[in-house]
Formats: sequence, C-alpha cells, structure tokens
Amino acid sequence: MFRAVTVDARPLTRRQVVAWGLWDWGSAAYNAVILTFVFSVYLTDAVGADLTGPISANSWLGWSIGASGLLIAVLAPVIAKRADAAGRRKRAVAVWTLLTIATMAGLFLVEDDASFLALGLVLLGLGSIFFELASVSYNAVLTQVSTPETVGRVSGFGWAMGYLGGIVLLLGVYVGLIAGGDDGAGGLLGVPTEGGLNIRVVALVAAAWFLLFAIPLLVSVPEVPPAADRPPAPGVVGAYRELFADLRALYRESPHTLYFLGASALFRDGLAAVFTFGAVLAVTVYGIAEDDVLIFGVAANVVAAAGALVAGRIDDRVGPKAVIVASLTGMIAVGLVLLVVSGPAAVSFLAPSLVGLFTFLFASDRAGIVGIVLVLALGLLALLPVRRPA
Repeated sequence: MFRAVTVDARPLTRRQVVAWGLWDWGSAAYNAVILTFVFSVYLTDAVGADLTGPISANSWLGWSIGASGLLIAVLAPVIAKRADAAGRRKRAVAVWTLLTIATMAGLFLVEDDASFLALGLVLLGLGSIFFELASVSYNAVLTQVSTPETVGRVSGFGWAMGYLGGIVLLLGVYVGLIAGGDDGAGGLLGVPTEGGLNIRVVALVAAAWFLLFAIPLLVSVPEVPPAADRPPAPGVVGAYRELFADLRALYRESPHTLYFLGASALFRDGLAAVFTFGAVLAVTVYGIAEDDVLIFGVAANVVAAAGALVAGRIDDRVGPKAVIVASLTGMIAVGLVLLVVSGPAAVSFLAPSLVGLFTFLFASDRAGIVGIVLVLALGLLALLPVRRPA
C-alpha cells in the first residue's frame, strides 16, 4: 500500500507510516470507549440516572464538553504553533497523550452514584482537552510520514486504523467485562458490576491500550528540527500576535483557505458532538440497552473504517471538498430522519453546548439532535462557496 519515499531528504519507510497509524489505533481507546460508547453512556445512564434538579445528566455532559471545546479553540492554535516553531511536534504528542491517559485512568474513581457525576464530567472534560491537543500535534506529524501525492491515503489509513482499533477494543471489553452484567458480574472475567466496577475497569484497560499503541510513533518517527534560520518559539502573547498576522496574510493571499478553516471549525464541531452523544442518544432516546450499544459501536466502526480507506483514495483523485460535502449531506439527512424516528419517551464547543441547551429547553434528550444537525448544516453551507486555492 505504501512505498518508501523521501521527505525533505529524509527516507520515509512503511514502518514509520504504520507506527504513525498505530497512534490512531490506540486513540480509539479514548474516542470509542471513553467518549462515545462506554463511559459517557455510563455517566448519563448510570451515574447521573438519579440526579435531582431540572438539569439532566445529558445537559451537564453537553455543557461540560462544550466548555472543553471552547478552551481547545483558544489553546490549540497557539500550542501547536509553539510546538511547530520549536521542532517539538512529537514531544507535544507525547505530553498530551500521557495527560489524556492519566484522565482515563482517573475515571476508575467514578462510582455509580450521582455524587460522582461532577468528578466524571471534570475528568471527561479535561481528557477531551488533552486528547484534542494531542490530535493537533499528531495530525501535524502527518507531513513527516507522507508526501503531497500520498497524504490522502496515509491520512485515510490513520483514520481506518482508529476505527479498526475501536472494533477490536470494543469487542474485547464487551466480551471480557460488560456482557451479561445483569447477573451482577460483567463479561467472561466476571468483574462485579456493583458500583460500576466493571465499567471503571474498562477505563483502566482503555488507558493501558492507548499507552501501548502510542509508543511506536514516539520511537520510530523522527522529530523534524526547525530550520537553522527559524526564529525561536514565541511566548504566548507573541504566538497569538503571529497567529493573527498569519490569518491576515492568509486572507490577502488565499482567502478561500481562510473560509475553509471557518467552515471546518463548524462541521468538525458537529462531528465532535456526533462522537460524544451518538451512543448516549442511542440509549436514552432509542432504548438500546447499555450492553447492546457496544455492538452498535462495532458495526459503526466497521462501516467507518471502510469509508475512511475508500474516501482517502477518492480524496487523492477528486479533492477533499467533494468528499466532505457528500459526507456532511449524508449525515444531515440521517440526522433529520433520526429526529422523527419514534423511540421510547424520553474543536468543538458549539454543537455540544447546543445539545445541552436544546435538551434543557425542551426537556427531551431527542431535542439534542437538533443542535447537532444545525451545526452540521451551518458547516456545509459555509463550505459550499469555498474554492480550491490557486
């Protein structure tokens, strides 16, 4: 699939591409297990099930992730710029990954009681910040393991590795720790379910998984030092000053690139909400059992992995805009259908916050879907007029 090529006179090997992709494989521990299909569902459907007051656990989760997304929007550009300028992309990946893993392991302390909801939300919010900052630096490393001709397929390979890793890990924790938990013991290992112990052990397993598969990138992919004539990394104020100067220059030289960045901020925000609330809504709105939602997660990851591989090659042939427009259109259509499909009665920062707001205003978890669809639609509309830069 990949051949040895040269980037900036450095040999690029298949082993380094695979090592880069393994980080995505490991990151499924956070994306698929913690944020989407296991721990967020545990927080809203178990820990926060007996929460008193007018605000539901779903709304608190939406606002928690929304606040995290706002901090990410403020911090990510500057932190990434400093890492780039200092030639420390890989070090940045390591630091933020380890902090993410620490918050994942800390979730073991969140027992099945409403008094632990705040702790769970704080750890999940911090984990989201650390994970997104790790992802920013990880994505920057893509230029070190690809060429302009192969960036689409290498990127698609990384996405597919993430989804495949999610499949393997979800199946593993489902069979080993979750299935059959109604009899007081979860999975083949028979871990007690009292106090949510089996789900808390899942958090430890996910943390260990991420750590294990992050190591190859840190060992095999070399750091790219800054150019000898490049100025030293700026301070925080200087980084923001340079950022705004770069944006002004970008607007003058390639305005449609800037337009794309704005559109991307919107639709990626909507995607983050899908990843965060997909399984939560499946349980609270459509009545899928907590155990069965993992099977739904496996099926979703199978489809997504195949889509990432295919879309990566289409991207190399027809460009990214067509792929993004088609994907967003499909997601909006499905979201509208889900909005009216009957079920039982019942970054990013914009979409999760809107999920929390609509859920609170209409006292219905289903209404949160409106927030997700709205942000995806705004992202699509903002993307349509964007043209390829000269």
